[in-house]
Amino acid sequence: MPLSEFALIQRFFTKQRVINPSTLLGIGDDCALLSIPDGYELAVTTDTMVENVHFFAGTDPDLLGHKLLAVNLSDLAAMGAKPVSVTLALTLPRVDENWLTAFAQGFLKLAERYSVDLIGGDTTSGPLTLTVQAMGLVPKNQALRRSSAHPGDFIYMTGLLGDAGLGLKIKQGYDCADSEAALMRFNRPEPQVEAGQALIGIANACIDLSDGLAGDLAHILEQSQVGACLDWDALPLSNAVLSYITDTGDWSMPLTAGDDYELCFTVSPGQADKLTIAATKIGIIESQPGLRLSRTGHIQPLEVKGFEHFS
Repeated sequence: MPLSEFALIQRFFTKQRVINPSTLLGIGDDCALLSIPDGYELAVTTDTMVENVHFFAGTDPDLLGHKLLAVNLSDLAAMGAKPVSVTLALTLPRVDENWLTAFAQGFLKLAERYSVDLIGGDTTSGPLTLTVQAMGLVPKNQALRRSSAHPGDFIYMTGLLGDAGLGLKIKQGYDCADSEAALMRFNRPEPQVEAGQALIGIANACIDLSDGLAGDLAHILEQSQVGACLDWDALPLSNAVLSYITDTGDWSMPLTAGDDYELCFTVSPGQADKLTIAATKIGIIESQPGLRLSRTGHIQPLEVKGFEHFS
């Protein structure tokens, strides 16, 4: 007999124990109840992933569960928020118990690592679509925003740039001798949760790199009403990405490819020595509007954009 909606939830998504002190009531009632400690604000984000738009059909469900939660935790990290809880909405073409077991395992394993409670959600029938709403706590009036960059700020980013984009190229047929690391970055991103919290009181503006450095940094520039110049030689590119550029001539790929889920942030020069996380300085904020790239001794306008669903 097919599982009912409530039996599905009970079987696959209620094994997690309540592990966050802010959760007063989790799955099992009409609503969940959360407690917001004094001196904190609630940060809320929502992301949806659709089969054949955000992920390939046949993607390992364990990896998919991890990535679905990771991309939402990455948004919280960009605000400097500590994750608290999530809701999960699943639209499924059919009930596949093996698929659900693996998906729940990937999702809940990452949730437990960050003491995140799954407190509710919904299930329905239809094309495979996965939605998470994530909530986190950030000290009052200290959330990192996109609108606070200033001329003269240094631009930094965590991690490497373009490896997830290379992983996508490999999935699309590009032949890479060393594909394992790039595919791992594409399939299993690691949200920079601790880094985001460490930037509170140091960074001026911050964003996570979900749709590409050029497109995401442009959001900071627009919101802050400033411009920027990136230094090509300073970009943290892996040997595999550099080999791809040499092989294809596609130097813009690491600037435009998404799914890195690293943090890009700006810091005033006087605050730079307070950074306690590993990060690479990749450019500078300028008063002149627009995004520019210093490459091979020349400064050129950088008009490339990140991924857009309705372009």
